[in-house]
Amino acid sequence: MNTRKKTNALVSLTLLRNDEESAASMLEMARNGDVDAQYGAGLIYAEGRGVRRDLASAFMWLSLARQMGDQDARLLLHALAPTMTQEDFDRGGKLLEAWYEG
Repeated sequence: MNTRKKTNALVSLTLLRNDEESAASMLEMARNGDVDAQYGAGLIYAEGRGVRRDLASAFMWLSLARQMGDQDARLLLHALAPTMTQEDFDRGGKLLEAWYEG
């Protein structure tokens, strides 16, 4: 049973397809620490919704959301990992390091 409360970030995600403006808004919320937006950022990078598909960035955002306790991010990371190359993992790790050094 999914008990996730729909926040502004998640409501926007349901409408987001290839809209660069909506993607930019989602990313801004994610940068400001909104865990739902971080999950959403991971999803849009994983699928290339409004941004260029980037598995390393998807990994970073989903990892941040997972670290905040987001179980959906954990599940998506498990689905994403088999599609990633070692280069994707390495770059994703570097993006995480930069986030924490930020």
